[in-house]
Amino acid sequence: MTAAVVRTIATTVHGRYLTRAPEGVAKGVIVGFHGYAENADVHLEALRAIAGADQWLLVAVQALHPFYTRDNRIVASWMTRQDRELAIADNIGYVQGVVDSVRSGDHGTRPLVFVGFSQGGAMAYRSAAHLISDGVIILAADVPPDLGERVDLRLPPVLLGRGTADPYYTREKHDADLATLTRAGVSVENCVFEGRHEWGSDFRESASRYLARLSVD
Repeated sequence: MTAAVVRTIATTVHGRYLTRAPEGVAKGVIVGFHGYAENADVHLEALRAIAGADQWLLVAVQALHPFYTRDNRIVASWMTRQDRELAIADNIGYVQGVVDSVRSGDHGTRPLVFVGFSQGGAMAYRSAAHLISDGVIILAADVPPDLGERVDLRLPPVLLGRGTADPYYTREKHDADLATLTRAGVSVENCVFEGRHEWGSDFRESASRYLARLSVD
């Protein structure tokens, strides 16, 4: 019997994202990506908890791979190792579609900031590297290898956060990412706070100040 042959085929799926507009003119657009086993609803609330973010158009993008938790909640995951390069291309196209859709609305489109937590951090990095943007806010997430190995990596200023007791995004990973970004000439603001794999209040304050520097009147 011959070995199985792996084949792939492009298909169309529907992505889900949530938006929340400010009462007045938006200071800019924040596009965020949730962590593993979270969803767009959870991430939107995390973005709303950043002081001053209510003056921006908030966009929380949900990963394309939903699944049920044990308590029957619907959450999602961004990708696995399987067909990784295809998944990266699919996700970049997905984000481009979301950004284009947002830009077709009545709100201003710049500055554009990508935000990622945990597994969603890789998507924020990739989105900023492939699309024109003004800032990146990363919490508890590695620089993905497909970017870290590039000699032509270009990113806007990055706010990078880590909890001191984070069991997943360790000090070693954090230091390695700082070195990678520094070698690429990326401007990095570092925020280490007391906490675990979570949105810490100190990090939210740093994110608030970061957004204030980017926002337009």
